[in-house]
Amino acid sequence: MSSAPAALLDAGLAPATTPRHPPRLAADDLPPPPLDEAELLDLAPAQAAERAAALPLSTRFRLRAEITPVQQAFLDRHGFILFDRVASRVEVDTILAEVDRAEAELLRSGQRKVFGVPVWFGTDPDGQPYLQRMGFTSVLSPFLARFVRHGRFEPVRKLIGQDARIGDKEKDGVVFNRYVRAEGSLRPDLAWHTDALRDLFYNRRMPGPMLNVGLHFDRIRADDGGLRVLPGTHTQSGFSTLFSKIHFVSNRPDPREVAVETWPGDLTVHDGRMWHRVQGAPVTGWASLRRSMYVPYVCDAYQPKGEDSPTPLYMRLFDTIMRWRQARARRRLQG
Repeated sequence: MSSAPAALLDAGLAPATTPRHPPRLAADDLPPPPLDEAELLDLAPAQAAERAAALPLSTRFRLRAEITPVQQAFLDRHGFILFDRVASRVEVDTILAEVDRAEAELLRSGQRKVFGVPVWFGTDPDGQPYLQRMGFTSVLSPFLARFVRHGRFEPVRKLIGQDARIGDKEKDGVVFNRYVRAEGSLRPDLAWHTDALRDLFYNRRMPGPMLNVGLHFDRIRADDGGLRVLPGTHTQSGFSTLFSKIHFVSNRPDPREVAVETWPGDLTVHDGRMWHRVQGAPVTGWASLRRSMYVPYVCDAYQPKGEDSPTPLYMRLFDTIMRWRQARARRRLQG
């Protein structure tokens, strides 16, 4: 796990604050150790591919100064990879507290869009407005803007491309998600989808490899719900990418799916062309809470957004659906 947060906090870049809902984690609930790659660092691509094929899909890796041959082969083969606790518990708590602060500011100001992207509020288990999805999160948090540029993420950036950049003012920016199962929640889960639709709207063409970098903030076991992926579907045809499931509608379990188990601070990379979903928690209330943050790495032409940016068509459609869900939830709560 990185020792960098102490340097970040000691430099005065953010206070060591406590979020309203810290991650629930028992002291003896430790993840399996990352794969020991000490003797695997010089493998040729064919040898690395053979080694990666023999690893269980639940393998955890350690993020090093460079992506290793086995790590690259594992990602190429399966379309996803998990790195063990890239952010420390101090950083996890600070980021969550920053999101709490941004939520309070948005509620106070009545602002419902950031750079043209809608901010979605549902209702929390206590009956209060609750931020459930926010784009451009780092625009509202100087700490987050510095955090996503920390040197430890350089091998991830190079994994996307040598010329990749942090697109925190492009597309949807740094996206923060909060899923909770309660009356009035807008996002207890998220149905099957690929991210090809997003690039079709933005770039008007089918995407090539598109890697999503996610940081996870809660201890999520397979039985708790959470991220599900269909390994290998990142290499499917364009037709299957768009139509083998009904985007954002179907959420039925697939016998091929893999549950991605996380500890606070874990980092995942998955190819957005693969089918993935978020399984809702089997419980209600705060025990169902799951939080994640996705950092955009961009290689195409620079397309910054600002306060006057229009809302993309696909996001207007989803915003209409979310507003309808919110109105329906309010009617239920009012009896």
